[in-house]
This record gives sequence, C-alpha cells and structure tokens, in this order.
Amino acid sequence: MISPPNFVIFRRAFNGWFRSILRKANHDPKTNKVTLGNRYYCIGDIHGCVNELQELNSLILDDSANFSGKKVVIYLGDYVDRGIDSRGVIDYLLDSPLPEFESIYLMGNHEHFLLRFLEDISVGEPWLRFGGLETLESYDINIEKHPKTASDFQDIQTRFIAAFPMLHKMFLLNCLLSYEIGDYFFCHAGINPRVPLNKQSEEDLLWIRDEFLGYQKHHEKVIVHGHTIFEQPEILHNRIGIDTGAYRSGILSCLVLEGETKRIIQTKLKNA
Repeated sequence: MISPPNFVIFRRAFNGWFRSILRKANHDPKTNKVTLGNRYYCIGDIHGCVNELQELNSLILDDSANFSGKKVVIYLGDYVDRGIDSRGVIDYLLDSPLPEFESIYLMGNHEHFLLRFLEDISVGEPWLRFGGLETLESYDINIEKHPKTASDFQDIQTRFIAAFPMLHKMFLLNCLLSYEIGDYFFCHAGINPRVPLNKQSEEDLLWIRDEFLGYQKHHEKVIVHGHTIFEQPEILHNRIGIDTGAYRSGILSCLVLEGETKRIIQTKLKNA
C-alpha cells in the first residue's frame, strides 16, 4: 500500500484542526447568539407560583422598557402542580401579561401528566404524588382522604373534568415540545445527547435527566431547559438550566438572550 505524500497528511491534519476550531467557536458561550435586533426572555418552571410570575414579569417589563426591537418570551413549561395556584398561573398567562411580546409556551412533564389524568385514571396516583393534589385544590377540588381505589380516582377525575375550563385544556394542548432560535434549542427537560435535535422523542424532551445532565460534549445547539432544580441557574458550554425551584425558594429565574449576550433576571428569595 502506498503512503500518501506528506503534504496530503498535513492538509488532512490541518483541515481536522480547523474544523475543530470552528466547532469550538460555534459553541463558545461567549459567541453563541440569537437573531440580531431581537431580545428573548426565557422563564423557568413556574409550578403554580403566580405571585412570583407577576413579580418576574414586572422586572421584565422594566428591563425591556427602552428596547425597541422585537421581544419574545419563552416559557419552559411546568406551569402547574406543587405551588398553591396552578389555576391562577394559567388564568394569568391567558390574559397576555406581556402584550408587546411574542409568547412561546412549551410543554412540561407536569402538564403532560395532568392531561393524561383527564383521560386515564391509572396515572392518578403518581400525578397526585408529584404535585397534582395542589393543582386540584386550586380548582376547588378538595381530597378529604388519600385515594386508593379505581373508584376513588374515577370520582376525582370526574370532578376535575367538570371543574377544568376548556380554555385551560386548550392552552395546555397547544404548548410546544421545543423551540429553536439561533444557536439555542429550548425544551423542558433536555435532550437525548445521542439523537439529532430533529429526532428527539416526546418522552426525552419532557422527562430526561441524568443522561442529559451528565453529558460533557457539545450538542448541535446550546440546550436551554428547566425540569431539574439548581440553587442558581447553571450556565455551561452545552446547556443552560434555569429551574430554581420557585415553589419552594421563591426564586423564579429568567434567562435573557440578546445577540451574543446572556444574563439572568430573578425574583427575590422567599422570606428574604
């Protein structure tokens, strides 16, 4: 077998090195960018915390008051469960509290659970355990004893269907699984790092955790996600996690993207 000339070997090595440099530049946190002239506000998991959402929206309005370009707000899902006023959160969002913004609503795993319970009582037990009980209470459905039988869950489902406004159901059904702008990909939980972005499954986008969080290499785009609680937003080279556990901390976080810049706006710590 004839070895390639030295200049061919050099060219291959140079091309590989150059492509590597380009990949690193494209994923450098300092150079990732969104559409110029636009500003994007991305809000983490709300979980029934309508007061914190109102406070955060007030901060966003102040922050954007002198910005003349297009303004977009992206919600990463989990509007319901755990906090005390899931109904209030959906009512508030339906009132378009940021009227000058384009609004993008993503689906969270808790919305997915709620919608499943409307059709299938078999998910009732895990849904109540993960925060559905608080959601039911926000719709004036009080559970006097912990449900155990199929009949118990059937009764709760029947009452919830009657109390759950069709407008709220349509709002949740119309939520997106993902959204992309520039060098960023937005979803609720994360992605399967071994699958292309355009082939991600609903289950992974809503539920994935360890395999995604532990992945150290670059993705096709920087993944902006919620789902996993961090004390403060986690900004890494391949992902940005902005769920700061508002239902227990009082801190609802918003990632602001403009051009190549990124920054965080937050509500105040509970009892601070």
